[in-house]
Amino acid sequence: MNPDTRKKLMGVSTATLCTALFKRGLKHQFIQGVLPLNPGLPTMVGPAYTLRYMPAREDLNGIEVFKDRSHPQRVAVEECPPGAVLVIDSRKDARAAS
Repeated sequence: MNPDTRKKLMGVSTATLCTALFKRGLKHQFIQGVLPLNPGLPTMVGPAYTLRYMPAREDLNGIEVFKDRSHPQRVAVEECPPGAVLVIDSRKDARAAS
């Protein structure tokens, strides 16, 4: 991301960004209920690195599945590029272990 673009985005509210995207036809480009983990830190800005995660079936997916280095959640955490924002979508299901 261009450093000037990053600096400009850090000064813009989420509502303004959503409105700009909405005006361009992107009507659902936000995640509800997102809050900063530490409000004292600067605004997080970067390209999204996304992972959609579904709840595991306890009868099929034990803890041993996470030993596999090709497991999607493990790969996403390990390969998220510097400066990117890791976004994990578990469709509001806390059981997805996100």
